[in-house]
Amino acid sequence: MLVREGDERTIGIDIRLAALLAGVAGALNAAGFQATGFFSANMTGNVSAISDHLGLSQMSLAAFFGALVVAFIAGAFVSGLLIEAGRTRGVRAIYAYSITLEAALLVALGAMDLIAPNVMTLVLGLSFIMGLQNAATTRISNARVRTTHVSGMATDIGLGLAAVVGNPPQRAEAIARLRLYLTTIISFFVGGVLGVVAYLAIGGWLLLVSSVVLVTIAMPEAFRASRA
Repeated sequence: MLVREGDERTIGIDIRLAALLAGVAGALNAAGFQATGFFSANMTGNVSAISDHLGLSQMSLAAFFGALVVAFIAGAFVSGLLIEAGRTRGVRAIYAYSITLEAALLVALGAMDLIAPNVMTLVLGLSFIMGLQNAATTRISNARVRTTHVSGMATDIGLGLAAVVGNPPQRAEAIARLRLYLTTIISFFVGGVLGVVAYLAIGGWLLLVSSVVLVTIAMPEAFRASRA
């Protein structure tokens, strides 16, 4: 799931990756909104908010939303550098290590939220982490899996439905892709519901629980890659 890249991957592998990581992303995004009032993964909305606040001459708010976008891009940048370095050195487990880094950052962010809660630190940290995860899943799957990019998945569903209806020879492949896109959106949605419920119940401990889930996903893949 975190070893094979690009065309080596099957739809089944991508569906498992999307179900697990989109669920985690949805939980963190929704919990972050519950805690801070801001979405850490919604870059479309955040860019729109920048435009809105600039139009209203609300420079401080525009700068804050700009910082969210920059944090997301920075996370993707760090993930990209890590992956490039690993691929250059032939490290097959590099994607598993990227997800493990995400887990470690969640531990640090969760500890800070429990000890000294700070809205800006939490939402900026989550934006960075969401960028890190989305970049890793996008890269390993040749952009078939984007765990935080629901707008793109919704577009892909529309295009997939058109392919099912209008291109009979490719219908089986289109249906398989639809399963992937639907899985991503449903997992993000369900993860969001569970994330809100969990954050209301246990607060910042949710970030630590999410880190355990990510390590549980990543470590077996890292060991599998090492044996290979």
